[in-house]
Amino acid sequence: QVQLVESGGGLVQAGGSLSLSCSAFGRSFSAITVAWFRQVPGKERDFVTAISWNGGATYYADSVKGRFTISRNNDKKTVFLQMSSLKPEDTAVYFCAAQYWPSAFGDPNEYDYWGQGTQVTVSS
Repeated sequence: QVQLVESGGGLVQAGGSLSLSCSAFGRSFSAITVAWFRQVPGKERDFVTAISWNGGATYYADSVKGRFTISRNNDKKTVFLQMSSLKPEDTAVYFCAAQYWPSAFGDPNEYDYWGQGTQVTVSS
């Protein structure tokens, strides 16, 4: 069992930056893939980015490529999402998700463990 807790959401102006953290508790964290998804009311949960168990591979949605950076510190059991050049369309609830060896890193159905979500609001 893995428990995930997100932090760092908030309100920022367009063009600004924000950092999110996902802290894990429970089973071994170093063997787990971690991803960020986001969701706006009435829409599906969209893939944002993912990082492999050792940080050796990272994946980004086209909409955030070049603006968002995912990283992890396995000693601290934490994954970080650095967001810059934020746009109003980045406004959403951001969820941290984790899974051991997901078949498709961008599919939310592949992930068994989820955080409670943190709101990110980008004003124009």
